[in-house]
Amino acid sequence: MTEDETRLPEMTGRCLCGAVGFTASDVEPGHHACHCEMCRRWGSGPYMGARAAAMRFVGGEHLATYASSEWAERAFCTKCGSNLYYRLKSGGDYYVSVGAFDDPTPFTVIGEIFIDAKPRGYDLAGDHPRLTEKQVLEKFGIG
Repeated sequence: MTEDETRLPEMTGRCLCGAVGFTASDVEPGHHACHCEMCRRWGSGPYMGARAAAMRFVGGEHLATYASSEWAERAFCTKCGSNLYYRLKSGGDYYVSVGAFDDPTPFTVIGEIFIDAKPRGYDLAGDHPRLTEKQVLEKFGIG
């Protein structure tokens, strides 16, 4: 799969307890695994988020956001703590937790980012690009 692969028009999902449901629009099935320290602390491993152009929520009163840096925020359910998305504040795209989708079968890892922060204890299989922190920050014009 490539980043240019056909996008999925709509995908539904929810948090662990079901208090927050969502419909993500224009979703890319190829996603990256992020190994940065923030993502690892947020989810106890790499963050796997599929890019979506827009999201609609049901139960939005249970959705909270946390400004994890000057340029990004993370959202979660206030009842069960499920990680739901990561978003660059300057962008608009959401990076939705692959595990939160009702049907995660269309998704596959097409790259890894912050590879220089990956713990030695695990490796993801596959032949895909692996970018360092410096390369990622340069790509997004951050820092």
